[in-house]
Amino acid sequence: MTKRLPTWVEWGAWLLAMNAGGINAVGLLSFEHQAISHVTGSVSWLGLELARGHLAASLHLALVVLAFFAGAALSGALLEDSTLRLGRRYGICLLIEAALLAAALRGFHHDAPTAALWASAACGIQNAMVSTYSGAVIRTTHVTGIVTDLGIALGHWLRRLPVDARRVRLHLLVLAGFTAGAVAGARAWLEWGFAALWGPVLICLALAAAYGVVHLQRPAPAD
Repeated sequence: MTKRLPTWVEWGAWLLAMNAGGINAVGLLSFEHQAISHVTGSVSWLGLELARGHLAASLHLALVVLAFFAGAALSGALLEDSTLRLGRRYGICLLIEAALLAAALRGFHHDAPTAALWASAACGIQNAMVSTYSGAVIRTTHVTGIVTDLGIALGHWLRRLPVDARRVRLHLLVLAGFTAGAVAGARAWLEWGFAALWGPVLICLALAAAYGVVHLQRPAPAD
């Protein structure tokens, strides 16, 4: 199935993963050292704070999870399907993500607790934008499933079972992108603080513009 995967899908996934890695690095280094691009860490912290009886912190973490959920719901409403297909409103989703990240950046500068909510909603939108393409599952804001799939592929290869090399390539690109984004985000945070989030904002805007150009160049459908 993934033999039909275009190169632009792979590199688009790489850029989105780099985007998420940068956002998560800033979240971990700044506001309460909290993961932003996925909900696993937030749910774990939520359980910890509930066990401690810290209700205010528990409420905040629950809202972070709900913000991610709301972002994914908004993406689903705009795109109507999780399968990647040119012509859908990906540019609008990317612009909304950029706006939410800009709101998070402003919030972080003012120590507003809502900053993490805006950033989490942005990641929810991004992760729901593209779930599958030609049978390949694409997740760009976390890498647990990707590392799992790579481990399965290695196990199959060791047993001399068939392995989809294109799928492995896609997973490696996403993993590399997330890692590169984490490194870049951490370095940017050390140099510029919260202004490091301008990097992900600009990536979203650039991808939205690129998608708009590609969409405009598509031939009009026949009557």
